[in-house]
Amino acid sequence: MTEFDAVFLSYDEPMADRLHSRLQRTLGGTVKRLHGVHGVHGMHRAYRLCAEVVDREQFFLADGDFAVDTGFDPAAVEPLGEGVSMRVWRAVNPVNGLTYGYGGLKLIRRSALREMGEAVDVLAALPGRVEFAEQAAGVTQFNQSPFHAWKAGFRECAMLARGSEYGMAGEDARHRVAAWINSRDGEFATYAAAGAREGVAFARAAARDPKVFDHLNDPSWLWSRFAAAHGDQAVAG
Repeated sequence: MTEFDAVFLSYDEPMADRLHSRLQRTLGGTVKRLHGVHGVHGMHRAYRLCAEVVDREQFFLADGDFAVDTGFDPAAVEPLGEGVSMRVWRAVNPVNGLTYGYGGLKLIRRSALREMGEAVDVLAALPGRVEFAEQAAGVTQFNQSPFHAWKAGFRECAMLARGSEYGMAGEDARHRVAAWINSRDGEFATYAAAGAREGVAFARAAARDPKVFDHLNDPSWLWSRFAAAHGDQAVAG
């Protein structure tokens, strides 16, 4: 095991148990797990709880749909530098060919989580700087069901269309939105594409009411929106 602790944060991902075991094997030790603590304010709470279950200041954090590359070497990872709150390794997107920070592995400071502010993209509210590693550390395996694929496209493209809270350049954001909308690879890609289109429309409609964006962190609201538009089709196959 490395000098860092590790936490796997899951909610309702069908493959979470398997991916948690994979992460433990790759990192070479116990990976603590927090499960089922989401919601509008619960997502912020879930990330803050991560800070309370670790014993070290810096720790790896993985989402419940992250499939780590088994060749990732945690022993080669350098600690975060002064003033850096988080490092994000890129993840391969299985439906549109993008490889960027979305869904990637994080190395994060416990103290930064405790001081986290408010943002729709929760970890964008950390104090200090964020580093983005060039290396891809795995695959963000969000396309585990029609709903999960749709939700990923909807949330990500709504946030990109609104304006990335990480300060991403507008041209980069537009390129990524276009790739999501044209998703055609991998399982349930059509649902990811539909979610992307609907996420952009949602962002435009909600532009005058910032509080509406809180719905992006509400699993019940997201499920209701998905079911209203795609529920019958998803159940039918």
